[in-house]
Amino acid sequence: MSDKDRMAELHSRIEALKAATSDEKPHVEEHYSSAQLGWRMVTEMVAGLGIGFGMGYGLDRLFGTLPIFLVLFTLLGLAAGVKVMLSTAQEFQKTNVGGGDPGKAEGPENGG
Repeated sequence: MSDKDRMAELHSRIEALKAATSDEKPHVEEHYSSAQLGWRMVTEMVAGLGIGFGMGYGLDRLFGTLPIFLVLFTLLGLAAGVKVMLSTAQEFQKTNVGGGDPGKAEGPENGG
C-alpha cells in the first residue's frame, strides 16, 4: 500500500468520524438558568462597587482628602452597578419572555 493510498484512507476515515459526531448537541445549555443570571448580577454589582471604591480611595490618597472621594465614588459605583444589573435583567426579560417561544417562558402561569 503506497503512502498516497494510506493518506486517502486516513482522510476518508477522519471525514466519516467528523460526519458521525457533528450531529451531537453541545454540552452547553441554550438558555441561562436563574442561578447563572443571579450570579451574573451579583458580579456586576460587586464590580461596580469595587471599581468605585478603588477610584475614590486612590483619589483621596492622591489629594489627601480621605473620606470625600471614597464616599462619592462608592455611591457612583453602586449606581453604575445597579444600572448594569437592570440592563441585564431587561436583556434577560426580552430574550426569555418577550421575544422567545411563549411555551418556554418562565412565570407563574407556566409553572416557572
